[in-house]
Parts: sequence; C-alpha cells; structure tokens
Amino acid sequence: MEEKTTQVLEARATLSYARISSRKVKIVADLIRGKSVEEAQKIVKFAPKASAEILEKLLNSAIANAENNHFMNRANLYVAEIYANQGPTLKRIRPAAKGSAVRIRKRTSHITIVLRESK
Repeated sequence: MEEKTTQVLEARATLSYARISSRKVKIVADLIRGKSVEEAQKIVKFAPKASAEILEKLLNSAIANAENNHFMNRANLYVAEIYANQGPTLKRIRPAAKGSAVRIRKRTSHITIVLRESK
C-alpha cells in the first residue's frame, strides 16, 4: 500500500538574540498561539507588554514570508507554533557595598513564529 504524504506549507520567521528575557516573551506568545493571523495582530497591537512590539514585527515578517515566498492566502493563515528559547546571557558587573560587586544578567532570547494555512 502506498502512503500519500502531503507536505504542509508553512512560513516561519525567526528573531535571534532579542534583548528581552524569553520568560517575558512567552506571556504574549501564549496569548496568540493557535489564533488566526488577524486576531493575533489585534492582540499583539494592544497587549501592554514589552514583548508585544517585538512579536508584532516578527508576526508581520512571517505573514510577508507566507505571502511572498510560499504564495499562501493571508485570510487562511493561523499561528501554528510560536516559541521563545533562551539565548546567551550578557553578564555585567555593578559595584556594591564594601568594595564588592553584584552580577547583572542581561538575558536574550530566540523567538520563532510558524504560520500554516487552515483547510
């Protein structure tokens, strides 16, 4: 018996080394996962979080990739996957009392959005 493998078209956009903690990005990412592209854009536009602006630009980039590179219909797109992984941490030092030093961790993240067409 022959199995038919249907290749699912997907468009993705990735942002590496974003200067925001992946924990902060995941809050907004959870809001738009599984939503249609139009609804996701509205949520990200009005979400009062620092990561919302970054995700808005990344979502628009993924939509442009879908339309221009894969010839997908914008009306049928939805956010299939979105995840934020931890990137390298920039370590800085701040002077503290009695000649000691305190370490400051400036965290980065790698964010990926995957869009697919609904049937």
